[in-house]
Amino acid sequence: MDRPNKPAALSATGGKPDPQAQVTISQASSLVTAVLPTGDSVEVLLYGATVVSWKDASGQEKLFVSTAAKTDGSKPVRGGIPLVFPVFGAPPKDHATAKLPQHGFARNSRWEFLGKAGDGESESGSVKLDFGLSSGQLDQAWKDKWPYDFGLVYSVTLSPGKLATSLVVSNEGEEAFECQVLMHTYFRVNVGFKFLFPASSSALSFTLDCLTNLIALQQDIADTKVTGLDSASYIDKMDGAKVKTQAAGGISLSALTDCVYTPDTPPSDPIAIVEGGKTTLSISRDNMADVVVWNPWEEGAKGMGDFEPKDGWKNMICVEAGSVRSWTKLERGDVWEGAQTMTAS
Repeated sequence: MDRPNKPAALSATGGKPDPQAQVTISQASSLVTAVLPTGDSVEVLLYGATVVSWKDASGQEKLFVSTAAKTDGSKPVRGGIPLVFPVFGAPPKDHATAKLPQHGFARNSRWEFLGKAGDGESESGSVKLDFGLSSGQLDQAWKDKWPYDFGLVYSVTLSPGKLATSLVVSNEGEEAFECQVLMHTYFRVNVGFKFLFPASSSALSFTLDCLTNLIALQQDIADTKVTGLDSASYIDKMDGAKVKTQAAGGISLSALTDCVYTPDTPPSDPIAIVEGGKTTLSISRDNMADVVVWNPWEEGAKGMGDFEPKDGWKNMICVEAGSVRSWTKLERGDVWEGAQTMTAS
């Protein structure tokens, strides 16, 4: 019979404590790292509360970060998971966010590490890292551009094969405000090879001559699809913001892409990244109605000074959960929360 208050002597097995996640803060208290006993790991930069690395138990990186990304607080990080708040894209001229830069200030601000919570009940476990940002922490320049009292709590939860991120937005002032939220996730498209066999070859006659005729093709964005958005309404920002409907068969990219999808399926239904016919990642959402799919392609990458290598667009795709197609209005004391869970296959 399990007893909630059993003696400590009975809670241990073999005299050894259960392994737990290791959490460290380094680089002049600017980077928080968590590693599970399984080897899964995550790194979060306090500047922007930006997740800059997520690796599975084998050490395979799941996120793309430009090799020229700035991590010193001079500008938002190009890659990982930058947070967009309180406005997505370029602010409308007639809106309260009009004086803010594109994507707002959350990714441009230094957040506070609030601490961790973990599950040490098993060898796999999980760990949750909490980060906070409030109007009281902002420079006066930001307050002058957006003078509302708010509080943000961002949680990053690492589990074996999974990473979940959630954001709680609260109105802590007297005046109502409108906001948009997005988790601008850059996923890494893994580099691999597929082999084309000559028609004359067979498994039984696999000779050296056959091997010399093999053609190895590097897999990249051309071999990647995003599924789970069939029949969704979307805004095509590359075609005059026209509203379109996604055709069946998944999304294959062949040019600069910037589309805002609003699926008619529940947010809990997964959206998948499929590489070379195999699902490598799935994303489910909670209270995040919209999904942005973005890739700068060759011309876009060339125009960004902090995007390296310049052909890195071949090995990344942004699939971004958010609430951005309309505005969320928070009255005094109101709270909004949204989340995504990413699962590696």
